Amino acid sequence: MQRLLLVIFLLLNTGSLCLASKVDSTLLTPFERSNGTETATYAQTKDFYKMLFDRFHNIMISDLGMTDIGLPLRAVYYTKDAKYNLDAMKHNNRVIILINNDIHPGEPDGVDACMMLIRDAATGKLNVPENIVLAVIPMYNIGGALNRNTTGRANQNGPASYGFRGNARNLDLNRDFAKCDADETRDLEELMTTVNPDLFIDNHVSDGADYQHIMTLLTTQHDKLGGETGAYMYKTFTPLLYKDMKKRGYDLVPYVNDFDKTPDHGWREFYDPPRFSSGYASLFHSMAYVPETHMLKPFNKRVKATYDLMLSFIKTASEHATEIKKVRAADSKALLYQKEFALDWHTDTTRCDSIQFKGYEAGYKESSVSGLPRLYYDEAKPYTRMVPFYDHFVPTITVTAPVAYIIPKTWVAVIGVLKKNGVRFGRLQGDTSLPVTAYHIDDYETLDHPYEKHYMHKNVRVTPVKTKLEFTEGDYVIPVNQPAKRYLVELLEPTAPDAFFAWNYFDGILQQKEYFSDYVFEDVAAKMLERDTALKTLLVEKRKQDPEFAKNANAQLEFVYKHSTYMETGYLRYPVYRLE
Repeated sequence: MQRLLLVIFLLLNTGSLCLASKVDSTLLTPFERSNGTETATYAQTKDFYKMLFDRFHNIMISDLGMTDIGLPLRAVYYTKDAKYNLDAMKHNNRVIILINNDIHPGEPDGVDACMMLIRDAATGKLNVPENIVLAVIPMYNIGGALNRNTTGRANQNGPASYGFRGNARNLDLNRDFAKCDADETRDLEELMTTVNPDLFIDNHVSDGADYQHIMTLLTTQHDKLGGETGAYMYKTFTPLLYKDMKKRGYDLVPYVNDFDKTPDHGWREFYDPPRFSSGYASLFHSMAYVPETHMLKPFNKRVKATYDLMLSFIKTASEHATEIKKVRAADSKALLYQKEFALDWHTDTTRCDSIQFKGYEAGYKESSVSGLPRLYYDEAKPYTRMVPFYDHFVPTITVTAPVAYIIPKTWVAVIGVLKKNGVRFGRLQGDTSLPVTAYHIDDYETLDHPYEKHYMHKNVRVTPVKTKLEFTEGDYVIPVNQPAKRYLVELLEPTAPDAFFAWNYFDGILQQKEYFSDYVFEDVAAKMLERDTALKTLLVEKRKQDPEFAKNANAQLEFVYKHSTYMETGYLRYPVYRLE
C-alpha cells in the first residue's frame, strides 16, 4: 500500500493537463468503433488505459495486487490539476469518487462508460472540476472477464459478447466483501480504506421486471448508513442526482427490488449488508451507490446512461463538496463516542415514500413451453403512476461496543483480513491473564447447501460470560475507538448476519474433541453428584421438565459431563473476547 500512496502522490504532483479539442480516431474505444454493440475485452481495456497514461500527464495507473486469475488488479486516477499530495487532498475540500466496474463481467456497461469518461476528461472534452478526484477500477473481476461468452446473460439485450459472473474461483465478488475470500477483494478493501472515498459507485446491470426506466439506482440504505451522512444522502444528495438526471433526459427510479411479483404496487428497498460492496462501503461512512441499468434496453443506450450518471455524480459532488466533507467528518468524530451499534435491520412497513414509476401493464397468458399461465409485460401498454417505496429500516439486533477485542494470534485468517481493512492493533508483550467477556455459542442454524463457498451460520444465539482467561505473548488487542470501529463491531460480533462467525472463520470451536465412555464415567458422575448438590438439583429439574431426557441414560450422563470440569473449555466458546 506504500506503493499506492506513492503513486497517488505522483499523480497529484505531475505536470499540466494535455488538452485536445476533440477525440481523434486513435482514442476511440472498442464500444465506439463497433457503433455501440461491443464491450472492451480485458486486453483492450488494459491497452486503452496504458495509451492514455502514455499521452496524458495527469492520468496515473497503479497495481493494487494480484487477482485470483494471476493478473494484477489496477486502478486509474484522474485529477484536473496535479497540485496536492494525498494527505493535502483530503484536507482541501476535494471529493474522492471511487468507481468500480465489472464486478459482474456480464454487466459491462461501466467498463465502456468509464473508458470514455477518463478519456474525455484527459482530452479536455469533459471538464472535471478541480475539487474532484476520480479513481476508477477499469475491470475488477478479471477472471470473469476472461471467461467470455455470448449466452450467459439470457435476459440481457447485448453486448455481442461479455464475461461471466463468477471470478476465476467461481466466486460472486459482490458477495465477498465481508468474508473476503478473493485476492481481488482484499486488494480493493485495502484501496478503499487507504483512499477513503467520499462516494463509492459500483456499476451494474439489473435483472427482473420490465419497465420504461433505462437507469435505476440502488442507494445504500440510509438508516443503516446513519448519522449526518445518511440523512444528507437521503434528504439532499440523492434527490439532487434525480433532479440532475431529469435534466439529462432520464427518469431515475430506485432499484426495482422485487423479483417475485410485478412492481406496479411498489416494493421494498434493497438491504445491503457488508457482504455487498455498497454495504461494506457504508461501514466507513462512504455514500455508496449501485447504478443498475435495465437489462432489456439496448447496450448502447445503457452505456450512455451510465456515462451520463457518472457526469451527474461528478457535477453534484463538486457543487456540494463542502457539505459532503462536513457530514462525513462529523460522523467520523461521532463514531469515537458511539456505543450502541445495530447489527441487523428489517424494513419498516409502517413508513414509505411515494415515487413515480413508469412501468408496463403485466398479465398472464398460456405458455408455449408448459401450457401453463406465464407472466408477460405488454410494452404497448405503458403507464405512469405513483407507487409506495419502502425505504425506511429499523434495527433488529443491537450491541454495545467494548473498549477492545482480544483475538489470539492463532486465528491468522481473521487477522489477515482485518489488516487489509486498516485495522489498528496492539500486541500483548507477555503472557498474562485478563478479565474479559467471552461469548458461549448457545445455538445456531447452518445452511444445508453452500452459498458462495460457505455453509453459512444464521440465527446465532449467545450467552456472554464474564471470566478471567490466560492470553499469550503476541495475542492481538484491538482498540475499538478507531476509524474501523463500525467494521470491527459488525464483523466480530458473532450474532451479526455477516460476521466472520457466520462465514465459518471460527468453525473449529463448533466440534467437541474429547468425550467419555459411559461405563467408566458412570462411577465418576455418581461421585460428582454426591459432592455437588447444585449440579444434582439441576439434573433433577431437567428430568422433570423433559420426559424424554428422563428416559435417556446417556443424555443424563452427557448433561453431567458438560457441567463438569472434564468438559473442554474451548468447545462453543467464541475466540474473540471483549474487554469491557
